Amino acid sequence: MLVTLLKTLWHGLLGFVYYYPLFMSYLWMLGATLFYWRYERNENLYYQPTVLLNTPPVSILIPCYNEGDNAEETLSHALAMNYPDYEVIAINDGSKDNTAEVLDRMASLYPRLRVVHLAQNQGKAMALQAGSLLAKHEILLCIDGDALLDKHAAHWMVRHFVEDPEVAAVTGNPRIRNRSTLLGRVQVGEFSSIVGMIKRAQRSFGRLFTVSGVITAFRKSAVHQVGYWSADMLTEDIDITWKLQRDGWDVRFEPHALVWILMPETISGLWKQRLRWAMGGAQVLLKNLNVIRHPSQNHLWPLMLELCLSLVWSYAMLLMLIIWLVGSLSPIKFLPAVGSPIIPQSSGVLLGATCLMQFAISKWLDSRYDKGLGRNYYWMIWYPLVFWLINISSTIVAFPKVLFRHEGKRARWVSPDRGIRP
Repeated sequence: MLVTLLKTLWHGLLGFVYYYPLFMSYLWMLGATLFYWRYERNENLYYQPTVLLNTPPVSILIPCYNEGDNAEETLSHALAMNYPDYEVIAINDGSKDNTAEVLDRMASLYPRLRVVHLAQNQGKAMALQAGSLLAKHEILLCIDGDALLDKHAAHWMVRHFVEDPEVAAVTGNPRIRNRSTLLGRVQVGEFSSIVGMIKRAQRSFGRLFTVSGVITAFRKSAVHQVGYWSADMLTEDIDITWKLQRDGWDVRFEPHALVWILMPETISGLWKQRLRWAMGGAQVLLKNLNVIRHPSQNHLWPLMLELCLSLVWSYAMLLMLIIWLVGSLSPIKFLPAVGSPIIPQSSGVLLGATCLMQFAISKWLDSRYDKGLGRNYYWMIWYPLVFWLINISSTIVAFPKVLFRHEGKRARWVSPDRGIRP
């Protein structure tokens, strides 16, 4: 009886581990295709947006921490924005390098630029709040200190605020700048096939799980209404997305709003980044789990279900790996003989084909914004081997770390891996 029950549970676990990513992949492809059909296919011009009759002024907020090597380039792109009325506010969050000197020198050259110096490192959330309180305008376009903003990005994002007063945030389309290594090239495809595709799909089906912290425009009154960014959240972008949507605001994705960013190109840098992302997701899960008790917020239930199932799936993979190892080493065979869950078997052919299909569709969707994107298709064969393992492992490690994390602890940032620069 016990053996039969164990076998039943084992087959159920195998089914969930196999079919869940398969189902989600087809759901993302369907949702992304619907998004393209509804919003993107009629945009004949790749970059030049429709001229807006109403162009409200914009405040561009750029929080910086130890960005001495990147700040001048980032500010130069922001100050070259093709938009009639905007200001740029750079917030130096207690940097320990020459960021302050670079920002002050740039401010002396450009009247549009204002610089704020925080005495100590307070974290990105507090830097953004300081910038928003000093901003003159209602629309806040927030980018990272290493991001290169496309000159038309503001036009593409502002139109959503003009069209609908219920829009609180519009997130853009980050593109990878550094592509000199295998990790860099694979991330180029990841930001299309995973990040961009999921945002399209989630927008088609209802709500976004998160805006991209590297480029998002906010309605200042909406951010003020929900209490600004949370200083204790490791991923302030996920948290503010949920706060706004739980308060009834609309959050949108604008693929034409481009920004070029640097990403980690070492395993250690990638692991630190993904662990922080996973811990931020776990924090948001625990903080917003009570959404299921509020029928008025049922529009967020699918996102919460996906978040919970993704967490369960990662631990199911860990459990399968442990059981497989025990079964392989134990002389007593009480479970059906199965292969390693991390080494592709014959049943992985469909998963592999689906993965390649997802990569192909996503590259087709984003090729209009990122020329030559198709050349990275070859490198995506490495994605399941490297990134799935890192993302699954980071999720497994993150949840207990968040459970035992001191509540209310300030989330301060450190200098991330910016990749290999020429």
